Amino acid sequence: MNFYSTRDRERKQACTLREAAMMGLAPDGGLFVPERIPQADLSEAERRAGESYGSMASYLAGLFFGDDLDPQALRRELESLYDFPVPLRRVGRSRYTLELFHGPTCAFKDFGAGFMGRAVGLLGAAGERLVILTATSGDTGSAVAHGFYNVPGVDVVVLYPEGKISRLQECQMTALGGNIHPLRVAGTFDDCQRLVKELFADEAFRRRRRVTSANSINLLRWIPQAFYYFYGYFLWRRETGGDHPTIVVPSGNFGNLAAGMLAQRMGLPVGGFVAASNINDVVPEFLRTGVYRPRPSIQTPASAMDVGAPSNFERMLWLCGGDPEALRAELEGFRCDNASIRRTIDELYERTGYFSDPHSAVGYAASMAVGKPGFYLSTAHPAKFGEVITSVTGARIPLPARLEKLTQRPQHSDPLAVDLAALEAFVEQV
Repeated sequence: MNFYSTRDRERKQACTLREAAMMGLAPDGGLFVPERIPQADLSEAERRAGESYGSMASYLAGLFFGDDLDPQALRRELESLYDFPVPLRRVGRSRYTLELFHGPTCAFKDFGAGFMGRAVGLLGAAGERLVILTATSGDTGSAVAHGFYNVPGVDVVVLYPEGKISRLQECQMTALGGNIHPLRVAGTFDDCQRLVKELFADEAFRRRRRVTSANSINLLRWIPQAFYYFYGYFLWRRETGGDHPTIVVPSGNFGNLAAGMLAQRMGLPVGGFVAASNINDVVPEFLRTGVYRPRPSIQTPASAMDVGAPSNFERMLWLCGGDPEALRAELEGFRCDNASIRRTIDELYERTGYFSDPHSAVGYAASMAVGKPGFYLSTAHPAKFGEVITSVTGARIPLPARLEKLTQRPQHSDPLAVDLAALEAFVEQV
């Protein structure tokens, strides 16, 4: 299968999987998308889901990448990668959530970042060392760092906004060392993301240094996120007997929601999606008013959703044929302010004993407000935001062992000003 930029409507510049994955961002500044959206056999996907998540994921991945990645090798890699549970939990009396935080870094980003790490390994980093460059508002950086840790021929440079992510999120990036190079940026996530995009737009620099991105702008990060929507659907249908669920997606950079829309177009019978945001509500505002108004992000307790200019909005439009009104007709929006996030965390704990991280709490609040049958995505382990949860509930959450050991290791990161020349100089020398 070939891949094209979202901005290449006439399909003049076809790219192979290797080319698209290694470039990350298309030369015209667009995001790579497949030349066609394959249709999944739901019976086969469900049969494979009954075997394991890895088996189902390898079937679905083969629909996109079967010409480029050896199917047997890919299945072995994904069975090994997805060796953790993906449970559907009932929360309270009437809500369901798909818990996506049981992987190595306790966040949903493990699904896409881990897949990309294994896929790049299978493609091979031919020639000079490849630099994976990514911006993070919290969980992406740790998932990418772990997904590519010690992958031969690869260095990882992660930009994160200094003082604007949780202590544990920072530990997960700064305690690894080796081929992982964290940069604490004196700015916001939007500044980090803009620096990455500016570097990719510098063609002269890219001729000197081989770089790609592991943000959800990279198709090897984005497409695998579609697969857990299938798994969640099968679990929810078996649990409730229902069909066509409404799926609530806590959203920041909107790769997650764009992946859900992709799953629907692959044949998944979804009733609808809810774009659930914190006060950085650029997309819910667009859905309400028809005006898309990117702006500087505002810091909230749900820090991974503090995005004021979501990159994947472009893919969402592409999935709707470039028609903003079609996109507005397809999605519902929900906005959750800081007080509501804290209140939801507290009420969930008081009423049900269930700990929810701030991002998943936005999902629960949206699910309750919409009131339709379906489920919401829980995107991060509550222990990753223990400071917020303890301040609200008074209860302490023990860290999973895999996180606890990271806090005991030495931490290292380098400072970076919001300056493209400084970033390029750092990448040149890794």
